[in-house]
Amino acid sequence: MSELLTPTISDRICKHMNEDHQDAIVLYAKVFGNIPDAETAQMTRIDQEGMNLSVKVKEETIPVRVTFDHFLKDAEDAHHTLIDMVKKARSS
Repeated sequence: MSELLTPTISDRICKHMNEDHQDAIVLYAKVFGNIPDAETAQMTRIDQEGMNLSVKVKEETIPVRVTFDHFLKDAEDAHHTLIDMVKKARSS
């Protein structure tokens, strides 16, 4: 059974994404956050309904909320959803 999306799990997912998948987070901001000029982005929180990003556009840093298309069941569902989203973003 996979872990629930607790604040501790959110922190772990965000740390991993920020360290290893910066390009994916920028894509999330551009495509799903409707910030086409996003230069850099960090994931600050993930929960069952969506993710919070901190997005840099030019000299400004703005908070962006990306809502998922379904309610996440657990950390494994989050993993698969993030992968599916980056695939969709790359094909758009």
